[in-house]
Formats: sequence, C-alpha cells, structure tokens
Amino acid sequence: MPYIHRLIQSPPSVFKAALALSVVLHIALLAMYMPKSTKSFKKIEEAVFLVKLKEHKQEKEENPSHQDSQVLSNKTPASQEAPSAPTAEEWAFASKYTLKNSKGYRHSWGKQVRSMMGTSVEGADQGEVRFRIKIAPNGSIVQIDTLWKTSDKVEQLARVAIKSMPPPPPTPTGKMLVFDKTISFSPFANDDSPIYRDDCLPDPPIFKNPFAWDGSSTQEVKRGKPVEPLNPEELAECLKQLPQDSIDAMSAHDQRQLVQWGSNKLSPKN
Repeated sequence: MPYIHRLIQSPPSVFKAALALSVVLHIALLAMYMPKSTKSFKKIEEAVFLVKLKEHKQEKEENPSHQDSQVLSNKTPASQEAPSAPTAEEWAFASKYTLKNSKGYRHSWGKQVRSMMGTSVEGADQGEVRFRIKIAPNGSIVQIDTLWKTSDKVEQLARVAIKSMPPPPPTPTGKMLVFDKTISFSPFANDDSPIYRDDCLPDPPIFKNPFAWDGSSTQEVKRGKPVEPLNPEELAECLKQLPQDSIDAMSAHDQRQLVQWGSNKLSPKN
C-alpha cells in the first residue's frame, strides 16, 4: 500500500507509464492462458496494440523533435570544393575571344569569383546570386548590381571575392563589357563550362509581335527580317577563334540540356 500511495503522488508522466505497463502485463498474462482460437484473444491483441499505440503517441507529443533531430544529426551534409581559378592560358584565350559578347571572358570572370568563395556545404547558406556587371576596357570593374539572390550569405561571399580578386586582363573588344552572371554556391551545382562550337552561327532574331498596332497608324503585318549567315570570308575569320571544346564542357552542356528538357513541367499532362 505505501508503494501505491507513492506511485499516485508521483509525476503524471511516471504514473501514466506505470499504469500502462501494468495493463499490458495483465493482458499478456491473460493471453498466455487463453486459447488463441477464441474471439476474446483477438480482442486482447487489439487492446495491447491500442495501448502501445497510445504510449507511442504520448511519447511523440512530449518530445516531437527527438526522432527527427536524431535522423538529421546522423546525416552528413553534402559539400563541394571551390573550383580552381582560371589558368594563365584560360585568361589568355578569354582576353582575345570576341564572339558572343566575349563569352570566354565572362566565363573566366565567373570562375575566378567562385574559386575564391570557398567550399559550399549543404544547408541554409547555399544558394545563388545573379549580378549585372559592367567592366571597363582595361578590365577594372565599373559597376555591379544584384538582380536577384536566394541567399544573403552567397551574395556577401561573392561580393567579397569580387572586391579582392586579382585584376583581370583588358576586355577582348577594347570596349565596355556589360553582362549578367549567376554565381552558384551549392554542393549540387554542375560545371558551367561553355561550348564554343556554334558561336559562328548567327543569333536567332528577337521576337516581335507582327500584329502589334499603336492604334493610329496604318495597320500592317510587320514581318521580321530573315537571319543572314556570314559570308565565306567572315565565316573563315570567325572559325579561327573557335577552340576545341573539352570533354568536361560537352558533358556539362549535355547535363544542362537533360535537366532543362527532362523537367516534368514540360511533359504533357496525362
């Protein structure tokens, strides 16, 4: 009797656990001496299951994040080391490549910034930031504007890297270079090495609505001018700039195409 008195005065959680344990033990003893073929045994099994389910639910309510935090703590976050900075040969090529708005220069510039941002680790600090950059003909940075970002930390790291990066070479065209660049700081980011094989093809025309009308002038359908290919002399001069695409660049390009066109958002709904 003193034991029962102390048990009643114990904290509610201890009392409930002891009571539930007592019920389970009594039901188990009854189950041992009762034929399993009877309907009562099935009811006892159901009662045991309900008691255990209630205990589990009570434990989860008292400490809801225990199991989730334990699972998360056992998972090692993914990480990706920063790529190496552009080599002297890469910068030499970039400083002379004039096609597609100095494509090689833009890539080397972004690679230089990412190489100085360090290792990316899976978590809250991963993300992307997109800048609009203006570079003077001598290679100095004139202006950098943030177009959008998914992480304040990524923008901070990128701006620190830009501020402390070594002076890049002059722009290939000797003119102001303006471009947009996305810096990906994520352990799941793919190599963004460009391919150059199609850079001598003319750019597709910018779409303009042929039926647009200002409401006052004569209505007419305005057809866009067809794209004119380069003449043989211009094409031969252009081909001299094209480098041999690397296997890594081709692989990265194919991966980007697979991700883009393999999206379920592009698939027709069944």
